[in-house]
Amino acid sequence: MTKSSQVDQDLIRSIAELLNKENLAEIEIEQEDFRVRVTRSYANEGVTYAAPPVHYAQPAPGPASIAPAGSVPAAAAPAVEDLSSNPGTLTSPMVGTAYRSPEPGKPPFADIGTKVSEGQTVLIIEAMKTMNQIPAHRSGTVTRILVDDAQPVEYGEPLVVIE
Repeated sequence: MTKSSQVDQDLIRSIAELLNKENLAEIEIEQEDFRVRVTRSYANEGVTYAAPPVHYAQPAPGPASIAPAGSVPAAAAPAVEDLSSNPGTLTSPMVGTAYRSPEPGKPPFADIGTKVSEGQTVLIIEAMKTMNQIPAHRSGTVTRILVDDAQPVEYGEPLVVIE
């Protein structure tokens, strides 16, 4: 091994200890021309790990949903708009986590009112630790964004409406 390709074994051990201590799956450190990535796999340990449960708060009722005293509540809630039949709806091609920007702190690929061209990236979906660019399926203006940043998405779930 040449001096430039030698790896500091103590640094690797320290990173691995941090990985275990903080219960992380992966750590990557990069300095100038030195880069090290340490990952941990649970597959061979004979233990199944589940992601911690995600809890979503129920939104507070708005003024339109509060019934005046003495009134009779509506028999059924209004139907949810079916966006799957709208040709402008871009749906998720996979299960994963949707991100609106290329990296944290950067501006989103598209906001409401943004004009996009067919093939232009409008979101990223992370699936199996791979970032997949999701291109616009048509040219037009983004009229609705139906996912939040870092929101889990399912296959076929509406993501964006482009008119």
